[in-house]
Amino acid sequence: MVFIAPVPTFYRIVKKKSSEGFHSLPYVVGLFSAMLWIYYAMVKTNVTLLITINSFGCIAETIYVAIYFTYATKKARMKTLGLVLLLNFGVFGLILFLTQILCQGTKRAEVIGWICMAFSISVFVAPLSIMGRVIRTKSVEFMPFNLSLALTVSAVMWFLYGLLLKDFYVAVPNISGMILGVLQMILYGIYRNSKSNNVATEKELPTVVKVDQELPPKVNCEVYPVNISSLDSENGEGKDGKNLEDSQINSQV
Repeated sequence: MVFIAPVPTFYRIVKKKSSEGFHSLPYVVGLFSAMLWIYYAMVKTNVTLLITINSFGCIAETIYVAIYFTYATKKARMKTLGLVLLLNFGVFGLILFLTQILCQGTKRAEVIGWICMAFSISVFVAPLSIMGRVIRTKSVEFMPFNLSLALTVSAVMWFLYGLLLKDFYVAVPNISGMILGVLQMILYGIYRNSKSNNVATEKELPTVVKVDQELPPKVNCEVYPVNISSLDSENGEGKDGKNLEDSQINSQV
């Protein structure tokens, strides 16, 4: 139920071809937690159910992270890639190496159990960022109810499973899972009909004021024919008049 619950969310991401406001952290941490529980189950005996469900979880979470990476922004992709390299390769590889070198027998199972318990709690704590966003924006758009319900029911069942097997490492982290799951559903009930405070208000377009401006006077662009012979005659008369004036001045001198 928990691993299938995000399917509607990722169907929405694929349909809109955008990761929108969703975060990859819960899915990266979920993948890391599933990997740790498989390692714990392989070291400890009689916990086959941990292997089966977390193997399915590894496949599901890998698909979710791949879809998110495909449709996320460049900044979100780099952040997701960094988380995957840090947790699923770096930290898990370090845990695997150190527990194989430094721990033996039942001590190894205990150490891995503590680590699994810590990161199982982190899986339940990871959605706290979404819960904070719900409180700030008063919108449950990015906190699906089906995921919160699945987490709560799963936490109850795994708590009972760990309690009956007297497995401290399985039972304890699911107590926090139950509490946080119930809180998420309470928030959903409070804000499900509220509008987001962070919804961007529509920006008003600038008002275009039409100003009547006087158009520049029209320029007469008509071309009139010019009589070249008349121009030559005028130029000739002008030259004759000038010669006459020069002769008069010379006679006076």
